[in-house]
Amino acid sequence: MLSETIRALQSYIRLTAAKFRETERIGPFLATYYLESSSPFLNYAIPDDGAVPAKDDVAALTEAFRKRGLVPRLEFLTEAVPAAEAVLVECGYTLERRVPLMICSPGQVVGQPEPAGISLVTPKTEGELRQMIRAQNVAFGEDDPDLHLDPSPDQLSGETLSVMAVAETGEVVGGGVATAILDGATEIAGIGVVEGYRSRGIAAAMTEYLTREAHARGGRSVFLTPGAGQAERVYGRVGFETAAECVHLSVV
Repeated sequence: MLSETIRALQSYIRLTAAKFRETERIGPFLATYYLESSSPFLNYAIPDDGAVPAKDDVAALTEAFRKRGLVPRLEFLTEAVPAAEAVLVECGYTLERRVPLMICSPGQVVGQPEPAGISLVTPKTEGELRQMIRAQNVAFGEDDPDLHLDPSPDQLSGETLSVMAVAETGEVVGGGVATAILDGATEIAGIGVVEGYRSRGIAAAMTEYLTREAHARGGRSVFLTPGAGQAERVYGRVGFETAAECVHLSVV
């Protein structure tokens, strides 16, 4: 039986993926399209809980993405849709990666040392948010970090929590967000630090900052999916524990 935690998290992921995106219902899939970018990380589908997709459904989903010039791609919690991966692989999809989904509940967060020479600041103006987003773009290796700097409506309203790391020089060297809380759940995302400032505890400090703020606002299940390298260990130090697995699949 699907646990309530997994059900709630997959529901949250599905609802927030559709926010500010165009969506299309294709069989048991919700396809989401981010009109401002063709990045595969912003355009993907999520299957319904417990779905066992038919091959015709998968073919229709693949064609819908290709008609838009997008890479057909899916992201979902394996526990929520245990039969989907095998069908997708049989239809030609390949596994990109499996990533743990980690949760930090109230009372679990662990304090982190304050990074030397770094201030953690909540950006309050559009200009400050654009500086934060640019630092994130640099951290994630975007070809042109000055593209797509406009904050989302949720960031501008403060519904999405944001934090930026500011060096003594005034340079913004990192940033991250906690998405709008829905039914007690929120996702920590976009934690990035520019190369010259890494390995100083900035990512862990920003994660703690956002997690505490989210808990204070009523977030019961603060979750994230760590990237490659040492990210999982870093988030573990803050108090996050693995609760589920997220799978990413795509087809060329």
